[in-house]
Amino acid sequence: MAGNGEVAGAEARAAVPGSCSTVGIGMTRVFALLGKRWTGLVVAVLMEGPVHFSDLRRAIPGISERMLSDRLTELGAAGLVLREVDAGPPLRVAYRLTEAGEALQPALRELGDWAERYLGVPEGKACSE
Repeated sequence: MAGNGEVAGAEARAAVPGSCSTVGIGMTRVFALLGKRWTGLVVAVLMEGPVHFSDLRRAIPGISERMLSDRLTELGAAGLVLREVDAGPPLRVAYRLTEAGEALQPALRELGDWAERYLGVPEGKACSE
């Protein structure tokens, strides 16, 4: 149990400008993965359901095939995305969120709402339909 001196010391540190606590490992890991360019957009598109690679690429203007492939591989390794192969013919590959990936939906929706409110970003799709 903390003594009164420890509590007073914590309060004093909190009141001193420039003092702060270290970023937690959870937040560090989240931003190491989702903070990479394109990753959040890939997850956002997959929130709507399974998507074939070519459709996913069209849904994210400016992303190259190589970059999309790299991001999908990283998300798969992190346990957020599953790769499903339809033997066809023709052979098609689709991607979908895992249970862990789907669990990101509330947080990503909140970020979208925050952007609309504070960054003046209009709600809707970024690309033309």
